[in-house]
Amino acid sequence: MTTTKLQIEINSLPANLRQEVADFVAFLKSKSAKKTKLKSREFGIAKGKIQLSDDFDEPLDLFTDYQ
Repeated sequence: MTTTKLQIEINSLPANLRQEVADFVAFLKSKSAKKTKLKSREFGIAKGKIQLSDDFDEPLDLFTDYQ
């Protein structure tokens, strides 16, 4: 449907339905705006927030039967 035809169809609606169309268009705009707002990722932002224990690489006692 072309823009002109769409405009004619919308203008032929009663005033209350034209308002619903306007509300729906506003909703679609806000919905698409939310998707495009991605934050740029900063390298190393989590540095120092995760710590491993000193014995991280040591074998677990749970698996002594399998050695």
